[in-house]
Amino acid sequence: MPPATAMGVAAHLGIELAEYDFRIRTFIPAYDEMLNAAAALVPPHARTLVDLGTGTGALAARCLQQAPAARIIGIDADADILALAARRLGTRAVLIRGSFLRSSLPSCDAAVASFALHHVRTKTAKAKLYSRIYAALRPGGVFVSVDCHPSSNPAQARRQLRAWKSHLLRSYAPAQAAALLESWSHEDVYVPLESELRLMEQVNFAVEVLWRKGAFAVLMGKRAKRGPSSLVRGLRLP
Repeated sequence: MPPATAMGVAAHLGIELAEYDFRIRTFIPAYDEMLNAAAALVPPHARTLVDLGTGTGALAARCLQQAPAARIIGIDADADILALAARRLGTRAVLIRGSFLRSSLPSCDAAVASFALHHVRTKTAKAKLYSRIYAALRPGGVFVSVDCHPSSNPAQARRQLRAWKSHLLRSYAPAQAAALLESWSHEDVYVPLESELRLMEQVNFAVEVLWRKGAFAVLMGKRAKRGPSSLVRGLRLP
């Protein structure tokens, strides 16, 4: 899906920012189902949550319903979209403008991300991020990510792409749908599911695939209740 760029999400997409929550559903199949599945994985007793690439706060709002005593720390590079998140989340959110690759991650009970980590360009950068997330989580904490993770099997990946295009065709003309997919394929990095799981496992996450449909998945990594976090040094990248 389209990235949050320096010019801002709305300008990049050529839409009014107020349209974002509607338009994202025309871009991504089963969007609400995925976010609901992700939020359900947040521990109800959680006190501090971190949302990487919080956007308009759609996932954050669901997480706060799941954990009624929690506050959320949302990180996003787009100031305009953070203003929407602030209105949605109110006083239970602390919103930070910046890159989640560089911003400090506070100690937390859960960290979440929805359609944000495909902006990480390399596996080395992704591995470093996962190590930082693991270190920030309290023992027994969870990391939940919603994103596009196609199959490593080329034939299956093509079928998944056709299914994604079929969803786009419900809202866009064929040429528009093809142009959107072409644009995103150059801007985003969709790591195959098996490779993404290995990246998470290599920083000691106990990983599960909690939801899977087509190219899209909800992944959960759990930090051990005891033991030190992994260091990035020495990782074997796939």
